[in-house]
Amino acid sequence: MSNKRFEEVRERHARAEAGGGAERRERQHSEGKLAARERIELLLDEGSFEELDKLVRHRSRNFGMDENVVDGDGFVTGHGTVHGRRVFVFAQDFTVLGGSLSESNAQKIVKIMDLALKVGAPLIGLNDSGGARIQEGVASLAGYADIFLRNTLSSGVIPQISAIMGPCAGGAVYSPALTDFVFMVEDTSYMFVTGPDVVKTVTHEDVTKEHLGGAITHNTISGVAQFLARDDQECLRQIRELLTFLPSNNLDGVPRITTKDSSDRADPELDTLIPEESNKPYDIRDVIHRVVDDGYFFEIASQFARNLVIGYARMAGQTIGIVANQPAHLAGCLDIDSSTKGARFVRFCDAFQIPILTFEDVPGFLPGTAQEFGGIIRHGAKLLYAYAEATVPKVTVITRKAYGGAYCVMGSKHLRTDVNFAYPCAEIAVMGAESAVNVLYRRELLAAPNPNEVRKTKIGEYRDMFASPFEAAERGYIDDVIEPRETRPKVIAAFRMLENKVDTMPKKKHGCIPL
Repeated sequence: MSNKRFEEVRERHARAEAGGGAERRERQHSEGKLAARERIELLLDEGSFEELDKLVRHRSRNFGMDENVVDGDGFVTGHGTVHGRRVFVFAQDFTVLGGSLSESNAQKIVKIMDLALKVGAPLIGLNDSGGARIQEGVASLAGYADIFLRNTLSSGVIPQISAIMGPCAGGAVYSPALTDFVFMVEDTSYMFVTGPDVVKTVTHEDVTKEHLGGAITHNTISGVAQFLARDDQECLRQIRELLTFLPSNNLDGVPRITTKDSSDRADPELDTLIPEESNKPYDIRDVIHRVVDDGYFFEIASQFARNLVIGYARMAGQTIGIVANQPAHLAGCLDIDSSTKGARFVRFCDAFQIPILTFEDVPGFLPGTAQEFGGIIRHGAKLLYAYAEATVPKVTVITRKAYGGAYCVMGSKHLRTDVNFAYPCAEIAVMGAESAVNVLYRRELLAAPNPNEVRKTKIGEYRDMFASPFEAAERGYIDDVIEPRETRPKVIAAFRMLENKVDTMPKKKHGCIPL
């Protein structure tokens, strides 16, 4: 074979690796962004990347596109390893035609999505694109739809992760929205269906790109993103860390590591951590840190719906998902956003065989017209549905309050939770003692010469009778009332017992969750 052929191969590879050229890469750097290949290098284990379709070119000849051809066509696709485990990745290169999606580079993404599904490995998309390539018209739109289909088919089979590391607008937003986890970078990334100019034209609202669809907006207000990074490097480190908790696919089994943290470790500090006054706040994360391996908790969506805490930890070296009411925010009430946040997380854990540990301290659903008009009934039902549907090992610990319908929703025994514990200070009742007394003894209180004394007595009686864990334990709704210090060994023993759990669902195509 002639040297000329070898030279052509080398030249083509060099042109593909150059992307839009040094000047455009420097522009990326000046904006605080890495180039596509630099991102892949940081994401994957050193030297593990194997590129596919490096020499693909677009086939458009309209609008002068025949003079604007770059090998690779602006997308870098392939596979490599993260912590030694196989992953598939694509990165949009903004230096080439603004990272726009063409028929050709859409086919590149589709190819690795199909491979990821066949191999059973996570898919990671690094998004930095101006959107559909206008010069290609409907062919570009068809490319998006081909990607959306595969996102849907892969859902619940392989983990799908999206990092928004630049612009992501119009139809492009729906692929990340279909994936399991969305990362965004502060100040350099944004997502929206319609941009500020269109918004101003249609609704006459003045809004910046950052406020409309920036990283802070989507992490705190919309809940579209679950992770906020200061820069590209931190974003890629977060993705690598998340992957340590996740299985490669829905049949792989959750990761296990060796830990020196004893499974029998008791923590006397837990006995005094939760205030005796039921209306006094505390941070549920303090409980979580004291129970899990090495005190490490990887929180997800930490800035959205902060009245519910979700994330991953390990117990006895095995990944578990944690769902917990947060008394330090809105008293731990469930509302629209927290219900949706929890439901999505529970369903992901169930799809990938990740056991679920629930810490319950919930006074009920958040009252108010905004919640009722917004559909709290429907959204709250999502969380209920997710818990009832889940067949993975489920353990619930009631740390304090468990009132009304919220008691039922948060992993109660009645929703097929396998093991339910309660602390001695737990209050399991239809409502709080004060509210219950006002309803049950209203006439008596009105007629009493000293209603405050009567109210105080009746509240004590109600608490002794109903607002305790013992009636629920006597009925078998609680499997054991435990001292807080025993939480870690009790929960680990429960999960070990449940390792070979098999639960079934009625035969059906799929359920109809109240979306």
